[in-house]
Amino acid sequence: MIQEPTTAEKLRKLPWSIVSDAANSAYAQLTFFGSIFVLFLNELNLDKSQIGFLLSIMTLVGLLALFVAGPAARFGAKRTYITFWGIRKAVTVLLLFTPWMVMRYGPQATLFYVAGIILLFAICRAVAVTAFYPWVQEYVPASVRGRYSAANNIFVTLSSLLAVAMAALVLERVPGLNGFMLLFAIGIAFGVVAVWTAVYIPGGAPAPPNQQVETRASLLTPLRDADFTRYIGGAALMTLAVVPLASFLPLFMQEQVGLGSSHVVWLQTGTMLGGLLFTFFWGWAADRYGSRPVILSGVLMLAVLPLFWMLIPRYSPSSLYVALAIAFVQGIANISWAIGAGRLLFVNIVPTAHKTVYMAVYYAALEVVSGLSQIVGGQIVQLSAGLTGQLFIFTLDPYTVLFVLGALFPLLSLILLRNIRADTGMHTRQFVGLFLRGNAFLAMRSLARFHLTGSEAETISTAERMGSSRSLLTVEELLALLEDPRFNVRFEAVISIARTRQDARLTAALVEVIEGTDLALKAMAIWALGRIGDRAAIEPLRRALDSPYLSIRAHAVRALATLGDRDIGPPVLERLLEEPDENLRLAYGASLGRLGFVEASPVILRLFKSSPDQGARLSLSLALAQLWGNESRFIRLWRQMRFDAATTSAQIVADLNKRLERQKESNEALRQVLVACETAFAAGAMEQGAALLRRCLAQLPLNHPQAPPAEVLHPCAEGLNGAEFEHLLLILHLLDMGWRKR
Repeated sequence: MIQEPTTAEKLRKLPWSIVSDAANSAYAQLTFFGSIFVLFLNELNLDKSQIGFLLSIMTLVGLLALFVAGPAARFGAKRTYITFWGIRKAVTVLLLFTPWMVMRYGPQATLFYVAGIILLFAICRAVAVTAFYPWVQEYVPASVRGRYSAANNIFVTLSSLLAVAMAALVLERVPGLNGFMLLFAIGIAFGVVAVWTAVYIPGGAPAPPNQQVETRASLLTPLRDADFTRYIGGAALMTLAVVPLASFLPLFMQEQVGLGSSHVVWLQTGTMLGGLLFTFFWGWAADRYGSRPVILSGVLMLAVLPLFWMLIPRYSPSSLYVALAIAFVQGIANISWAIGAGRLLFVNIVPTAHKTVYMAVYYAALEVVSGLSQIVGGQIVQLSAGLTGQLFIFTLDPYTVLFVLGALFPLLSLILLRNIRADTGMHTRQFVGLFLRGNAFLAMRSLARFHLTGSEAETISTAERMGSSRSLLTVEELLALLEDPRFNVRFEAVISIARTRQDARLTAALVEVIEGTDLALKAMAIWALGRIGDRAAIEPLRRALDSPYLSIRAHAVRALATLGDRDIGPPVLERLLEEPDENLRLAYGASLGRLGFVEASPVILRLFKSSPDQGARLSLSLALAQLWGNESRFIRLWRQMRFDAATTSAQIVADLNKRLERQKESNEALRQVLVACETAFAAGAMEQGAALLRRCLAQLPLNHPQAPPAEVLHPCAEGLNGAEFEHLLLILHLLDMGWRKR
């Protein structure tokens, strides 16, 4: 029994596939595909409808796939592909006799001669490609489909770029048909290399004799698959939009925009550069976020681009440069569609067990649509030959209808493609949002560094940049860093996760950390969960309140307070009343204050008064301010008091005196004490000012609705003296908040 190659063997021999495709790309650009062949047909003085018909032959013959899929599987996908891929190179040699045919038999005979060559070429191509699709699904592992497509497209594009650049130079220096013949000869040499290297690609063995090969009767199977038919419909609409434009765009640029043949060929470099620079990105995105967002991104771009072609300056010195810019974006859109659609087809749409018949139907359907689109495209251009004028900002010409259809069909394809089951849960809107939120540029740079760096210091620095980017593009790498064997890297990963945007996978990963055994990471992960703000972390954090480690309990209650979990108020208050550990009591009290749990006020106040530690008193004074005052105003007051306690205290007392007087809540005795208190504070006599402030507190009308709480002010006043900064701070804050219009 023939064994399928192992994944390791497939990965090891994938470079042969890339080399083969790169050589074949150069062959294709220099012979039957691309603008060179269209210009060659134009050089033979063929009209638009004849060019469209000749180009359609190569794709209409794709119907053969429905008849040769079974025999190809029995003969062997690899053997079929190499045999007919080789024969078509021999057929291409016949193109070299075209000048002789023109001279000897004239243009009409040459038309039939070229049509015959194209027909033979198309038959060989149809048989070879029918075998190729099931073979490529076999030898490229699904796990690297996007990355393989990206790498393959990079080399294919580079090869095409070199071929096109060479073609442009040749056509500049060798006029007439001789230049095309030279290019065809060079292309044939590349084609031979493509066939030779394909021999080393694994897989594609003949179907075993006892294995039932799907027949033409099985062709109905794919047509019953709703996702497959939607995919075919969407791809067909995209073919109707893209293929006629690609075929006739060189003639549009030559006739309507005023570019020469060599410039038209150079125009392809813009498209190739766009594809080259974004190939790896789209491949990476397809593997990570799924095929559909990548496909739909490309479709939307392709729907807009025809409008830009219509607006291009005509017969202007800037025409070439504007065209190159549009072509560059066209390359980005093309590669987005190609990688996304290819990955979706091979990974998600076509079942491996029925790959032969699915691929046969796919190839035949798309080739027929492609061929018909070129025939219709040629007829449209021919029938629109007299179209001229201006419509708003658009110049009307024989190619306008093609451009309009090129914008309309992609929009129609969206209706079908968006309903295909996704290979991931990522929607296109979410995908686009990844690049609009946070610093996408910094995120992409940090991703590149992540895969290039290895030392601990560099990895930590990369993790820090990922957090700074605040972009969800880095989620996978942050998850990987969280599992790094180096403690410092994991620690930095937790900090970076806390700094980035909320994501369910990051929250789940941090929950796993707090349920682990590493105490240092547990504490940091708990803090991070509170900072992130994902309420999905509440239940795991509640469980952490029962940890045997006091520090974990303290971090957990603070994180729950940050998340606003008011349901923990009553049980935490009970724990506070019974907890013997001073640090944990501080955490409980500060958390209840942050939650606004007023019932805990007496207990927090007792802790505040009895705590010997200044930092603890400051934290508890903030908790009381959160219960009875305003956190932001408290922090501003604290900052002012740190800078100049005397002046700040005097200003608050003076302002309080004015407010009480305006609201008729003071008497002469109280005003005199307040003025004396203000004067003492202003002079820097803090102890005297504190003593006078205590007298003021005893006389203040605290029964007023806007008055500060007496249950907090009076106990604080008992500990008020010039040295007790936190008592003075809290009292001044509450007085500053009192008797204000609310």
